[in-house]
Amino acid sequence: MNLSFFDQFMSPTLMGIPLITLAISIPWLLLPTPTNRWLNNRVITLQSWFINRFTQQLMQPLNQGGHKWAVLLTAMMLFLITINLLGLLPYTFTPTTQLSMNMGFAIPLWLATVLVGLRNQPTTSLGHLLPEGTPGPLIPILIIIETISLFIRPIALGVRLTANLTAGHLLMQLIATAAFVMTQSMPAVAALTFTVLFLLTLLELAVAMIQAYVFVLLLSLYLQENV
Repeated sequence: MNLSFFDQFMSPTLMGIPLITLAISIPWLLLPTPTNRWLNNRVITLQSWFINRFTQQLMQPLNQGGHKWAVLLTAMMLFLITINLLGLLPYTFTPTTQLSMNMGFAIPLWLATVLVGLRNQPTTSLGHLLPEGTPGPLIPILIIIETISLFIRPIALGVRLTANLTAGHLLMQLIATAAFVMTQSMPAVAALTFTVLFLLTLLELAVAMIQAYVFVLLLSLYLQENV
């Protein structure tokens, strides 16, 4: 039976239980827990340094009200990075290639930023729908356009993460299949293809981390407009 290249993106099941729940819970088990000792080991020290630097950079543009989101955004960043990197291992499943899961993250967080803005500063939040100095005849059109762009934001968040990871995994599988097929007939071309595959894998490692950072960074920018 011929299998489709897109079968790798199907959520696997074991005895009728979707394994996406296991894939989502595993990353939290891999992160070491800080101890009460004065000196931690190198892994915990490096992890703490990374979390502190990322949180500082993420919260710097926000005012004091936005700092309440520091734990949530940092946890989301670590969660997405770990899931994306684990998905690059052989015989694994990447939950972030599922649009439903990404939209499940994007829509509630985006809606929370909008509701925070409408609660704390309703005039400023509604003022974003109409740029300052707009001519009178263009006011209704611009309000409609800005409203549509506001509701497109969560869709863009989820689709961006899904599309980048799906395209990368699919391209890696296509190149790997071509390399194995040409191993016997054209060894030189196969060796070149394996080199391209190795470079693409390094690129996907960067994409996995960058896309997680972009997802959280855009959420922080949306929050910045509403706090």
